Order: sequence, then C-alpha cells, then structure tokens
Amino acid sequence: MSQSDVLIIDYGVGNLLSVQRGFEYCGAKVEISADPNQILKASHVILPGVGAFANAMDALNQRNLVEVIHEVVKKGNPLLAICLGMQMLLDESEEFGITKGLGLIPGRVVPIPSSTIQGQAQKIPHIGWSELHPSNATNEWKVPILDKLNDGDSVYFVHSFMALPDNDEDRLADTFYGGNRISAVIGRGNVFGCQFHPEKSGSVGLSILSQFIKL
Repeated sequence: MSQSDVLIIDYGVGNLLSVQRGFEYCGAKVEISADPNQILKASHVILPGVGAFANAMDALNQRNLVEVIHEVVKKGNPLLAICLGMQMLLDESEEFGITKGLGLIPGRVVPIPSSTIQGQAQKIPHIGWSELHPSNATNEWKVPILDKLNDGDSVYFVHSFMALPDNDEDRLADTFYGGNRISAVIGRGNVFGCQFHPEKSGSVGLSILSQFIKL
C-alpha cells in the first residue's frame, strides 16, 4: 500500500461501500480488509459500524482486531471511526447491558434521552439532518478535519445511543436533538470519531473525509 491509502476495516459490521465511494470521490486509494498486516501498513484507517454495540465488539474480538486497532493508534496513524464505530472508541456502552469498548477515549455510551428538554416525548432513534456546532467556548473548530465547516452546517444522523466523553476537550463538535446536547465529533490525538455518516452528508461530509486524508 502507498502512503496515501485509506484502509476500511472489514469486520462484518457496517456499510462499507458508501464509505469507500466517499473516500474515492475525495481522491483516496481505498482498500477494504480485515488483514492485520494490511491494516498496520495503511496510512489512514477507518472503523465503520452500524447495529448493536456488543455485536460489533464481538466481531472485532473474534477477528483479533482490537489489539490491531490499538497498534494503529500507537503508531500515530490517523484513525477515523464512523457512527457505531465512534461509540466503540469509548470505554463502555450501556446498550443491552454493559459492554466494554476499545477504551481509546475515556467515556461511556448512553441512550439518547427519550424526551426533549421541555419534557415532551421525542422519537428515538434520532434520524435525519442536524446542525453541527463547535463544542468549545471559543466557538471555533479546533481540529483540521473540521476546518472547512461553518457553524450550523448539517450532517446526516441515524442513532439511538450517544457518546459521553469524560473530558470536554475530547468533544470537538456537538449537535442538539430536542435541546439535548449530543456529541457529534470526538477526538483525542490521532483518533477521531463522527457520530453521523460523513459519506451520506453531501459536501459537508465529503470535506471532513477530504481533510482527514490530508492529516
């Protein structure tokens, strides 16, 4: 693999084709693989994910990929986790009991509140386009992958659970659902996660993918 390639981890969980097409549109050479050697050679690694947290972690463990992902991070190569993949970056999830995650960013995954901040019932899952806002008090994007975005740009979400990082500095962008603050982008060092689907979020999502492969 060349030094500008993107590798999407194939562990049987996730819509890999749309992610692949998104990165190819941004000019990346994309490989889909579960081979540890290929994953460790790649300059940029993607952890997609849809479905249930426990099933996805089981799939990673069965393929002995948990340690491989930790090795990618130790090497300093950029890692981007998408949707359920982002939730898996945290220590644990409360979905269907407590399940241990990858532990790359301190925090836990909890259900999205079933009511708005005004106390009205709201639909779960949260599905559709929602605005992104900087998580910090300066109202500026702190990381290069968000540099091309404007405060209020919309992206496409589908999720019933949300990531709660322990440290506010690991929250890079938020969205609001029924007035409830939800982590939309998290990151620590060379590890990044998007709760939404950048590959399904039009030009805004493609700009995030494009900025990621420049890291």
